[in-house]
Amino acid sequence: MAFSLNKVMLIGNLGRDAETRFTTNNVSVTNFTLATTNSYKGKDGNWQNETTWHNIVAFNLSDYFKENLKKGKKFYVEGRLTKRDYTDKDGIKRYSTEVVSEKIIPLESAGGEASMQEETPRNGSVSEPEIQTEENDDLPF
Repeated sequence: MAFSLNKVMLIGNLGRDAETRFTTNNVSVTNFTLATTNSYKGKDGNWQNETTWHNIVAFNLSDYFKENLKKGKKFYVEGRLTKRDYTDKDGIKRYSTEVVSEKIIPLESAGGEASMQEETPRNGSVSEPEIQTEENDDLPF
């Protein structure tokens, strides 16, 4: 078996409020868009901004995230890329590339300050961020 990796890590702002629907098995599916911006210096020497829009899909999010995934807010999203096809109402086959989220972290709170709350949608567990400090005066350097 060959090793492979499908991992996406994004930091950006929501382009619209999240929308949540439920499957026939009562699984919540939340969709939202995330905008990331890349800045580079153009041929003329001026800075250019290039915005990329990402479609995000999250399963079984907590109510906190369903209520706080609002347009303009900054989030960290980690997940995997997936492609799917569907037929639209006019019978035309369409293709979509999405990020299926595995971890969502808000980067600002309601007051605009940084937040450390984290959501892992797949299993619903929330993990605390690790903070490591070393105080060892015996180090030779």
